[in-house]
Amino acid sequence: MSASSSTGLLTDMYELTMVAASLADGTAERECVFELFARRLPDGRRYGVVAGTGRALDALRDFRFGDAELASLQGKLDDRMIAWLADYRFSGDIDGYPEGELYFPGSPILTVTGTFADAVVLETLFLSILNHDSAIASAAARMVTAAGNRPLIEMGSRRTHEEAAVASARAAYLAGFATTSNLEAGRRYGVPCAGTAAHAWILLHDDEESAFKAQVEALGTDTTLLVDTYDIRQGIDRAIAAAGPGLGAIRIDSGDLGVLAHQAREQLDSLGATGTKIVLSGDLDEYAIASLRAEPVDVYGVGTSVVTGSGAPTAGMVYKLVEVDGRPVAKRSSSKESRGGRKSALRRHKPTGTAVEEVVHLVGHTPDLGPDDRVLPVPLARGGEPVPGLPTLADARDRLRAALVSVPWEGLKLSRGEPAIPTVFPEA
Repeated sequence: MSASSSTGLLTDMYELTMVAASLADGTAERECVFELFARRLPDGRRYGVVAGTGRALDALRDFRFGDAELASLQGKLDDRMIAWLADYRFSGDIDGYPEGELYFPGSPILTVTGTFADAVVLETLFLSILNHDSAIASAAARMVTAAGNRPLIEMGSRRTHEEAAVASARAAYLAGFATTSNLEAGRRYGVPCAGTAAHAWILLHDDEESAFKAQVEALGTDTTLLVDTYDIRQGIDRAIAAAGPGLGAIRIDSGDLGVLAHQAREQLDSLGATGTKIVLSGDLDEYAIASLRAEPVDVYGVGTSVVTGSGAPTAGMVYKLVEVDGRPVAKRSSSKESRGGRKSALRRHKPTGTAVEEVVHLVGHTPDLGPDDRVLPVPLARGGEPVPGLPTLADARDRLRAALVSVPWEGLKLSRGEPAIPTVFPEA
């Protein structure tokens, strides 16, 4: 493994401090179980969406301490710890909720089994990925629900860190967005890409007509023309003059979007462009999208709000030790309690398919399964290697779509309320 492809420094110094101390006192090899879960949902949310598991397993595969990483740690850690890092390979097991599954407070989203040293060093790696991706997917799923059957374009790359932009595009696609403007997400994960010109393209030309004609000549009439740089009504007239009534779409990025969409639809229809779609963008979030539900909108473009989790940029997940050598352990700190013991979970459903509760139970104490109940965690890694046949990104999209159908209708509201599906802990 070359230093350039290692990801070992995607960890925290306090984790390495614990490993060094455990090597010194002989506890490093004790068999442990860590669980990744959220104590609560972000304020105002009724469900969370698991996302990032695939990225976490990919990162685990490359989680090595190469020469460059080890050199940077010289003088900070002793020789024994440096030698341990040089040989590090996770060899334990991982179970968890597959991507696209819903989660609720206390859901055992990820369960990591291995020696203390092997498992604790993964805390930051797993939390940084799942906290980010799950926050983005949870926000994006709310936007997809608000949009109904209308597609959404993820276009927030310029509003976040360059790597977060790629991960956000993947998470938004998992949640049901149709496309992304981020080309690296397309290359890396196969997310369909789409986009259009910005106002700079219009301003580059001496007049709007020239810009539209040049874009159509280069990209064909199926392109999307941005019509709000100057006067929207004149922009629409010029767009149809340049492309003809077969123009693919116009985009409006500012103003009172609901009113403008109505006016644009009437104007386009009067010009014979009845098939030309209307794309709206400009600081949209799930609430704005919901408010536009009755308007003649064909596509929504969402940027800042989706890549920042629409006000909840982290899912608030934690990674806690729950078992040592088969003995349950638990944190008792006020407001930060954890439940000891390795756990699993099942979701109970009515015969109609509506979910009624999530039962989180100790392994070995599985409640009776009804005909409509479903066990949630699946094997993700064995002996440090991802299990064969893990769900694809397309599978995750399908899983989430089905999971949201099972949520009681009250749980899909954008208003504040209790979690859509209550979590039950029968051993508590």
